[in-house]
Amino acid sequence: MMTNSFKGGCLCGALRWEADRAPDYMGLCCCGDCRKASGSGFIPFMGFPASALTIMGPTRQYRCQAFRGGVSTRNSCPTCGGLVFGGEHGLSDSHTIYAGSLDDPSLFEPTMLLFDRERPAWVVPPEGLTRYPAMPE
Repeated sequence: MMTNSFKGGCLCGALRWEADRAPDYMGLCCCGDCRKASGSGFIPFMGFPASALTIMGPTRQYRCQAFRGGVSTRNSCPTCGGLVFGGEHGLSDSHTIYAGSLDDPSLFEPTMLLFDRERPAWVVPPEGLTRYPAMPE
């Protein structure tokens, strides 16, 4: 797999990202916030260190309380509203990239499912995922 093929962006292309390597992890999150943000039963996500990412374009940020009490920041395109990444660009050590923003969706290979306890019954996870009732320690 070519690591330089991990790139993507929003619906209109104004907010783009590129990674210089493969993500540290990939998974599905079924928490209530991710379900609301995605309009679906889960959000597919990938985790990258901030140093591996180049993020280009304007963002619109939404902040809410995170599971462990801190602040969770979601970044979307101010033009089309496409949800692209989590974290504070320029401040966070790592970022969650939403896999729906990938240019090549075949690169997404989840290995975990977070917040299985909140997963709607109609969400049927792929075989072989490590399932966590909430956020792993």
